[in-house]
Amino acid sequence: MGRYDTGPDHVPRRGAYGISIPVGQTEPIPDVDPTVELLARVPVFETLGVEDLRRVADVAVPRRFQSGQVIFREGDQSDTCYVVRAGHCRAVRHHADGRALTLAHFGTGDIFGELAMFDTEKRSATVEALDEVQALAILSGDMRRLMSEHPEISAKLVIALGRRLREANERLARQSFQTVQSRVAGVLAELVARAQDEGQGERDVEVRITQVDIAQLAGSSRESASRFLAVLERAGVLEQGRGRIVVHDPAVLSRYVY
Repeated sequence: MGRYDTGPDHVPRRGAYGISIPVGQTEPIPDVDPTVELLARVPVFETLGVEDLRRVADVAVPRRFQSGQVIFREGDQSDTCYVVRAGHCRAVRHHADGRALTLAHFGTGDIFGELAMFDTEKRSATVEALDEVQALAILSGDMRRLMSEHPEISAKLVIALGRRLREANERLARQSFQTVQSRVAGVLAELVARAQDEGQGERDVEVRITQVDIAQLAGSSRESASRFLAVLERAGVLEQGRGRIVVHDPAVLSRYVY
């Protein structure tokens, strides 16, 4: 549901022209509007050519959400997908007893709710803004019309979704054999890479996230995640604050991912 080209063990992805792009870089597309360039970064649209990207951009509607605003709720009708232009949000699942489980964090260039392009199932999670979010909304009806009028778009989207499914399966397999420390370090590495893509430097990268969210994303208890984060803090790798973590030396995280 989010981007998959971050972390220590990813391979270069394919860009809008079918050119391999090094990890951590985006493909410059000359003489196109920023919406097309943004869409070219989205994994679901990465196999599309510029003309197809322009067709998608033509039906994309700018949306803005305030910090804490719910973008859609679990159980809502699935009729729109969103691409993050700026800001951050998260997907959560709620249990009947009131507990919440964080499933994913999204930042610039990430897409969520994309299954709305293919089916009419109800939302499987709630997505809420963590700060002010600017996004592009694409109605499922508009996207299906594009796929009907231009069948090549459908074929390319299926290829892109297939790649994402394989990536998800590989990630699940890796996590089944990883220690808690490795999973927590992997989550942090992914969030740091995203922050760097958004313009932060190579060092002292700030990630807006809580220990609870890190633990849930890593599939561990808060206590286990907290102990490992404390180890990293004592080693000078990072510094913890209220709702944020500053990673002083991101490269060190890769030593804990195996």
